[in-house]
Amino acid sequence: MKPEPAIAEAVNAAPSRRRIVVCGVVQGVGFRPFVYRQATDLGLSGWVGNTAGGVTIEAEGSGESIDALVDAIRLRPPVSALVEGIEFEQVFPTGEFGFSIRMSDDVGGPTAGVPVDLATCLDCLAEVFDPLSRRYHYPFINCTQCGPRFSIITGMPYDRARTTMAGFPMCLDCQAEYDDPGDRRFHAEPNACPACGPKLAVWDRDGHPLDTGETAFATAADALRDGRIVAVKGVGGFHLMCDSRNGDAVDDLRARKRRMAKPFAVMFPSLETVQASCRLSQTEETLLTDSRCPIVLLTRNGGPIAEAVAPGNPRLGAMLPYAPLHHLLIRELGFPIVATSGNVGDEPIVTDEHEAVERLSGIADLFLVHDRPIVRPLDDSVVQVVAGAGQVLRLGRGYAPKRIAVDGIAAGIVAVGGHLKTAVAVTQDSSVVVGSHVGDLDTAASRAAHTAALADLTRFHAITPRLAVRDFHPDYASRHAAEALEVDIVAVQHHLAHVVACLAENGVAPPALGVAWDGTGYGDDGTIWGGEFVLVEKDKWRRVGRLRCFRLPGGEAAVREPRRAALGLLFEAFGEEAVTMTDLPSVAAFDVAERGVTGRMLARGVNAPPTSSVGRLLDAFASLCGLRQVNGYEGQAAGELEWAAGERGGGAPLDLPVSADKDGMLVVDWQPALEAALADLRAGAASDVVSEAVHGGLIAAIVKVAARVGENRVALSGGCFQNVRLTEGAVAGLRAAGFTPLLHRRIPPNDGGLALGQAAWAGIMEAAS
Repeated sequence: MKPEPAIAEAVNAAPSRRRIVVCGVVQGVGFRPFVYRQATDLGLSGWVGNTAGGVTIEAEGSGESIDALVDAIRLRPPVSALVEGIEFEQVFPTGEFGFSIRMSDDVGGPTAGVPVDLATCLDCLAEVFDPLSRRYHYPFINCTQCGPRFSIITGMPYDRARTTMAGFPMCLDCQAEYDDPGDRRFHAEPNACPACGPKLAVWDRDGHPLDTGETAFATAADALRDGRIVAVKGVGGFHLMCDSRNGDAVDDLRARKRRMAKPFAVMFPSLETVQASCRLSQTEETLLTDSRCPIVLLTRNGGPIAEAVAPGNPRLGAMLPYAPLHHLLIRELGFPIVATSGNVGDEPIVTDEHEAVERLSGIADLFLVHDRPIVRPLDDSVVQVVAGAGQVLRLGRGYAPKRIAVDGIAAGIVAVGGHLKTAVAVTQDSSVVVGSHVGDLDTAASRAAHTAALADLTRFHAITPRLAVRDFHPDYASRHAAEALEVDIVAVQHHLAHVVACLAENGVAPPALGVAWDGTGYGDDGTIWGGEFVLVEKDKWRRVGRLRCFRLPGGEAAVREPRRAALGLLFEAFGEEAVTMTDLPSVAAFDVAERGVTGRMLARGVNAPPTSSVGRLLDAFASLCGLRQVNGYEGQAAGELEWAAGERGGGAPLDLPVSADKDGMLVVDWQPALEAALADLRAGAASDVVSEAVHGGLIAAIVKVAARVGENRVALSGGCFQNVRLTEGAVAGLRAAGFTPLLHRRIPPNDGGLALGQAAWAGIMEAAS
């Protein structure tokens, strides 16, 4: 029975008090000022404060007004906030007057989402170029909606005292803004101005100061105009910059950085200048102008950018300036500049200006630096558009750390990732937090960075490790990081981790069929896996299909040399006759002596491990088409095979039949496709025709296997699904056949997603035990 309207109105108007706990990314995004304004506008009394678990609010007033506050939090939070949960508790009214922001409470283990670094907002950008502003041309302007966060935080809850801005006491004017509820810098923790904040300087290559303040910009800009290389300290570390239009300057940067082929990213002054060099869809424009401001891979369309920036590559990594320092520098220049990570080879990005002089003096001619410390290195995030939406390829600044909800998982699991493109992850109750990109673990510096990232993530989330998860490979450097934790360790097979990462990201529980295609992964049968079909069930999994194996002469050397993968493929198909096929560019790329040695490796099976890798198959076809015999960087040959197809469509796919072996394993046989491709190539077919047919055949094979297995949900994961043509074709083919394809969006499909899959599978097995 409903109460009478007058009674209901009286009850609703009676003072009540409610404690509201908001979880998610709600610190460092202007959430407390937002709540303060909403509460005061609604006539509520009480308080709001950061806590270890997020933001806690006590609101007192009419029930209707409290409900309106909750609706505002749920439906209209600050643009950079992510509200993941709201809990309520009725408490006794206190009769207090007014609403306030309380000092943070750090009691309890931190579970709040760590705020990410945000690009300069339009209000701050207008202010930095306003001659009447006291922050005119100040390169460290920020407010509650923008500025550094994760790169400067030393602890949670998020307050100035727990950031590297603690060393810059606010002046009276900044403090007044910080204390003013009507100001957009109300409780903006990195708030600063020229009188009290960080300072800018330019140094020569030996670290000697040349200029400070605004003249530092002019000096750095003059150097860039003159074709020199400038190391610029930004938000998450240093960039190495040069004029992207100057091929000689780009070549010089390549030679000094020892990065002869891998593409460089370009920072453009504006959307209009991006459009002068690249095709730009609405989705890509949205990604570029997002507050996280990632590098977006775009299709080139002429323009002034030197070919040397991305040699032979139809795509360009484009980004817009995201820090006030970038805006000021690029406004001074007026042209796009190369902005690549400030490191040498595969070492971590440099964050400290003194270390930069030591490590980068052989590369940079000048250093544009500042004295705001960077706590942790953060590479720029990289995204692309696949099947109409964004897909993260590198989880870095603005995107990391990333929290993924995983039902039923318990806190305390630590996942150390793989060996390449490594990231780490930790579990909290019902979620996995994935850290930022660390990179390849081939150097001592990168292994130290991996250890630091692991310690950082566990400390930030108050995790006491109780279980470590590593890759099944016995020789990955990340294994030692797991062992150093001195807790129980479980190993998760590489391709299982890929598939489970995709399921976890999509919020899908098993069962599902996983298509795990990549370059290499350690199999439990002594072969190198990489073309796998994995059926994941509630608490078990099995390999139900694979690519037909072929040998890789030279082992790891075949990763660097696609010609070796091609010769292994030919040898498996045609035996010793393969080394005589000198009309093929793959075979002709070896001299007589090399062919003899390599042929004997294959014949004897010595240093020629078998593989089922689709990544190596793509390498082999790129080599056979004459596109690439030796890689300049990981994935180059497979990428060039994808690009060769261009925008072709409608051609007949090559046939990769699927059959079951004696053990019931489904095997995708590439030999009919190889024979047809060789016949076409020998008949003069162009590489674009062959590439289109290869991609079409692989897409058809995915659908064939899915039909044989019969599981509706199909997860696409692994480095091969960075290939836009392959991924979009597989999604379309599966949907047309009645399946539900799942692909990565928020977590990379490459090895950067392994830690999520490792942690999620360990949690599944733990819950089942």
